[in-house]
Amino acid sequence: SQYHDKDKQAAAHALLEAAKAQAGKGSWERIAVGRVYYLGGFKPEGQAIFDDVLAHNPEGTDLFRIGRIYWQAGERERAMGLFERALRENPKDSSGMAELGAYHLLLGDRAAAETWFDRSFNREDDLWATVAAAGSYLGVPPQE
Repeated sequence: SQYHDKDKQAAAHALLEAAKAQAGKGSWERIAVGRVYYLGGFKPEGQAIFDDVLAHNPEGTDLFRIGRIYWQAGERERAMGLFERALRENPKDSSGMAELGAYHLLLGDRAAAETWFDRSFNREDDLWATVAAAGSYLGVPPQE
């Protein structure tokens, strides 16, 4: 068995190896596997997956997904760099604008946050953008 009668780390590693095979070439799927490695204490394994995704023309959603993982890991500067890159590459992403604004507010920069919120709300009426903005005023980070 992949996980029966193994310690937690060995069980997790065995399952993650299976998950990598299941993920195939899907970026979202591989990022999900990398997330568990990275946040589970195996940063080099997770980072290797992220580096591979980032090296192959990632979509903005991939950048946000990896950025959220860095945010969860407490690596705020790395996260913000990926969020900003995503918006440079896709400047029409209104929900991404609100999400970046939310992270600015969570970092205590209300002026930058509200500038991003304004840009987002002026582009589109989007539930997820509104929820991200609202949550950040309460200290709740955006969800995926």
